[in-house]
Amino acid sequence: MPQSDLPKAILAIDQGTTSSRVISFTVDGEAIASAQQEFPQIYPKDGWVEHDPEAIWETTLQTLQEVYSTTVKSGYQPIAIGITNQRETTLVWDRKTAECIYNAIVWQDRRTAAICKDLSNTMDVKTLNSKTGLLHDPYFSATKIAWILDNVPGAREKAEKGDLAFGTVDSFLVYRLTAGRVHATDATNASRTNLFNIRDQSWDPDLLELFNVPLAILPEVKNCADDYGSTAPDIIDISLPIYGVAGDQQAAAIGQCCFEPGDIKSTYGTGCFVILNTGSKVLPSRNNLLSTIAYRIDGQTTYAQEGSIFIAGAAVQWLRDAVELIQDASETEALAQDSDDEDQLYLVPAFTGLGAPYWDPNARGALLGITRNTDRSDIVRATLESICYQTQDLFAAFSDDGVTPSTLRIDGGMVANNWVVQRLSDIIDIPVDRPVIMETTALGAAYLAGLQAGIYADLNDISGRWQRERRFEPSMDKTERHKRLEGWSQAVSRVLTR
Repeated sequence: MPQSDLPKAILAIDQGTTSSRVISFTVDGEAIASAQQEFPQIYPKDGWVEHDPEAIWETTLQTLQEVYSTTVKSGYQPIAIGITNQRETTLVWDRKTAECIYNAIVWQDRRTAAICKDLSNTMDVKTLNSKTGLLHDPYFSATKIAWILDNVPGAREKAEKGDLAFGTVDSFLVYRLTAGRVHATDATNASRTNLFNIRDQSWDPDLLELFNVPLAILPEVKNCADDYGSTAPDIIDISLPIYGVAGDQQAAAIGQCCFEPGDIKSTYGTGCFVILNTGSKVLPSRNNLLSTIAYRIDGQTTYAQEGSIFIAGAAVQWLRDAVELIQDASETEALAQDSDDEDQLYLVPAFTGLGAPYWDPNARGALLGITRNTDRSDIVRATLESICYQTQDLFAAFSDDGVTPSTLRIDGGMVANNWVVQRLSDIIDIPVDRPVIMETTALGAAYLAGLQAGIYADLNDISGRWQRERRFEPSMDKTERHKRLEGWSQAVSRVLTR
């Protein structure tokens, strides 16, 4: 059969915090092939989190090559690549060699907390928020960039000369995939740096001066569905165009077809991120939620309000790898069901501080309410419940800002656990919808690439493809729910430092 007659496929790179994954999709959004590789987490000091850039690259390259080969052998013709990525994670590399001058500083990293506090005295948070929608917090990229430039000998001088390049993971991968021909990012990733004015859609001179970041190292900012160049000849058998880029949470919102104002989704991966579509307007928050870019297509920007939780699936990984209470995440559902549900045990997973709505980078985790009868299943249950309670904290903030969602669309690795999803519905007290296609982050990247390739006519064409697999309705007694939330509130108050 001639190649032009083969069914089309789109490759989606999903470069996450703990693994790199590639999935190929049909134009109808069905998965054809997938591959995933984990890579090590590096913890040099308390609150510091790093990745080896070469581990990011090699795992991405190997999974891309594997999925491309499998897709072709399955009788499909790959036509484009979409990229989605862990946001805020910061890399700085030499433009000539594409070698990073320091490890990737991960979004969870808190080393610049003191710097952020000092900078808040120079530019108040209200002014910063009006430009970026963000806060003074080490979560975002700007202070990470400055830290690298100030702590790697000779780096700042090279940066000023334009010899170095900064990028979030998407930009780094685009640079490597195109053999250095394209240094670009998309509007969603740019909006997470604290350097990008989300209203003006440009790198902001006042912010560059505040954070001491030279303009010369920054990437070009493109639409989410756009031309990001093509893969170099040594990547795969053919040169494929890179047609879509979005940060992982925005990509998940696109994969969940949250295209109308008021649409809301929550992704449960390493962290938990709730994104609410606010349409063409920036919706400021009174409760420390973030304003951000949901997507930018054909030069038109759609905004979102976001709540960010740093530890979700990472807490289950902690159960497995650090304290060795489980061997695999799949064990947690049965253990939670077997636990003593009357036991008021709370895990506050502030392993790298607390995100929204608290924004306390110095908070640390705690397990509260331990008794002589507390066992492994109780700790597992408390770990899973912590994700539900943290989500409710965000929904309370949304509500106080005047937004009360009627349903929630969910995705991410954790939502395969029925116990977690039912408890989530009970705690947030609204129905929770789980989609047929769970890989919504990668799917969102594929949709963007397909949009640019002309496979999809517009967002309405994509929206009609969303399907619900199951709806979970709240069933917990109101009094019981209130008692549990009071206990959670008291537990959080024990770890807050401000």
